[in-house]
Amino acid sequence: MISLFEEGAMQIDWDEVTHVTKVDPAKPLPTDLEVLSGTDLVLVGGSDDVTEANTLETINLLQAAHPDKLVFQEPYSAAHVSSATVERADAVAVPAVYNGDRDHFVGKHVDLFTEIGEQPAELLGATLPLVGRFVESKGRDVVAELAANLVGEGYVVQHLESAAADRAGVDTTYTPEQVAGAALATETFYGFPIFYVEYSGTYGGPEDVDAAARYLEETKLFYGGGIDSAEKATEILEAGADAIVVGDCFHDDPETFQATIPN
Repeated sequence: MISLFEEGAMQIDWDEVTHVTKVDPAKPLPTDLEVLSGTDLVLVGGSDDVTEANTLETINLLQAAHPDKLVFQEPYSAAHVSSATVERADAVAVPAVYNGDRDHFVGKHVDLFTEIGEQPAELLGATLPLVGRFVESKGRDVVAELAANLVGEGYVVQHLESAAADRAGVDTTYTPEQVAGAALATETFYGFPIFYVEYSGTYGGPEDVDAAARYLEETKLFYGGGIDSAEKATEILEAGADAIVVGDCFHDDPETFQATIPN
């Protein structure tokens, strides 16, 4: 997985990203997608009832409504990724859940690259010139092409009763000290561009954000969970988060969602 700090990687001005919307392909979208005009980045992904088909449909709808908006796919399974989603999304964000089980830290990444190596045509599209070079390159070119669009996310899930925790095999939360350690590892060891503290529908407050922020310089700190007001958004950003991630109220209450977008 490539770091977006490296020369030649996809370039994103992360300093311009302060509000992120997480869109669940298995949930209905608001009738008026103009509500997204103030967000900086959209992550498409979810835990339950998500498929490659509804992921692709959602990406297409979002890009049709906002062609200049960054739209990333954030898959919870390699089965959600296809040649079509890779082609349509601006990037594929791949979580590495530090406090999850092995399958959701190392295992899922090995599975993803195993599929690339064994079935490049199925993943990237048999008509692509890239696939024609697969025999000679033994998959290196295919991996390089996909890796250029992969964004690694160091991830800590802090709500044990959430679907995200269940899917990732999370059975314990981290202390603020452990969150700080995970943040430090994300930047100095893994080189991921994003460190994500996820409270999955509950509001965790600024403590974890404050603990992590002091150790991050290049890696961007995302916080998600329970942000349903301007006051909570401000509290998290002032604690040191580079961006807040808002999901539930986007689907459930677009008016409240708009209040979370910083002025």
